[in-house]
Amino acid sequence: MGVITYMALDEEILWQINDLIDKACIISIADPQGKITYVNDQFVKISGWDREELIGKDHNIVNSGFHPPEFWSEMYQCVSAGNIWNSVVTNKKKCGDLYHVDTYITARVDERGRLQGYASVRQDVTQIIDAMNEIGKKNVYLEHAAKIIRHDMHSGINTYIPRGIMSLERRLPQEIIENYKLDMPLKLMKDGLRHSQKVYRGVYDFTNLVKTDKCLPKLEHDLKEILDNFLSTTAYRDQVEIKQLTKLCVNESLFCTAIDNLIRNGLKYNDSEAKYVIVEMIDDDTIVVIDNGRGMTQAEFEKYSQPYVRNQMQREKGTGLGLNICVAILNEHGFHVSCEKLDVGSMIKVKIR
Repeated sequence: MGVITYMALDEEILWQINDLIDKACIISIADPQGKITYVNDQFVKISGWDREELIGKDHNIVNSGFHPPEFWSEMYQCVSAGNIWNSVVTNKKKCGDLYHVDTYITARVDERGRLQGYASVRQDVTQIIDAMNEIGKKNVYLEHAAKIIRHDMHSGINTYIPRGIMSLERRLPQEIIENYKLDMPLKLMKDGLRHSQKVYRGVYDFTNLVKTDKCLPKLEHDLKEILDNFLSTTAYRDQVEIKQLTKLCVNESLFCTAIDNLIRNGLKYNDSEAKYVIVEMIDDDTIVVIDNGRGMTQAEFEKYSQPYVRNQMQREKGTGLGLNICVAILNEHGFHVSCEKLDVGSMIKVKIR
């Protein structure tokens, strides 16, 4: 068994490390009574207090009142036992603004074990904490929005509209339907309703993910079969060729919604006289959506996959959310999505394994 040797650090390296720590961290030293005896420039900068205003003061000068007394009691018990205490602390600047620091505190003792004071090293994590708090707020908003969608959309799509169509059909004599050629409008209403109900099931499952410990419900499906069924009521079905695909565990509504978005993009951003989209398998592990439209590079795909980002030069209207949601759905399935620009059109690749 080999012997591991350690190179002793020379004074120059130790000086460099100390200098690095001093520039990167917020440092303070206090006496046994907790009075500040030293602060570095970073402490002065973040707290807003002059060094002369800090020396001799208790650390209460930056106490925000955010933490209960028990929080600090636990800290003193920890360091008094000879341990290093660590926690994220919310402090207050001289101007009253709060800031957050990942804090390490240790007791300083002499060779006889007598307390000489305390040393504290901190990292500013304000941006991280603020970002986490903002995400928390948005998650609350998303959960409320999800509840509204699941409740109110359900009432409209699965109750009111179906009852309205059935009531209309009961009250319309066949002769009126024929005379006024209402067969097609009624069919379009029913097909549109069925399509909306399919999309709603996906929306329900997707918005349900805002709940803690929820995962996307998936079942094994023949992908060609469910896509054929999903597209059967659309006006552009004849422009889409779905070749033999594989069987795979997916959320039927969401998977079809995502692939449908790629199909519609291929037809929408397309100046060809005969627009078409082909959906097929390649390499046994990748579904591709090929169109004969304007084409898109991987860099453009990544750009337009961001929320609310659109090509300002294109004449077609949109929100800039469709591709973002599509990629999010496929990523939630564990799939990887990429794009390749062809001589004519694009090939969107969905790697499923």
